Amino acid sequence: MATEIKVPALGESVTEATVAKWMKKVGDAVAKDEPLCELETDKVTREVNAPAAGTLQEIRAEEGANVEIGQILGVIAEGA
Repeated sequence: MATEIKVPALGESVTEATVAKWMKKVGDAVAKDEPLCELETDKVTREVNAPAAGTLQEIRAEEGANVEIGQILGVIAEGA
């Protein structure tokens, strides 16, 4: 089963952010709550943590991409 990594709520009146950097690559193992990427807005920089443990299977928003709240950033495949 796969788990989607989504853009979290970033604060009042903030509707989009930019993917600043990915800390993991496709194929890397990830632990639950481990930082995966950083999002930047004009007000804040925030890490997005893994919602589940597994392997980073897919990155759907590359560094520099503008993303909206709730958009899928990537997918984690459960298991090793």
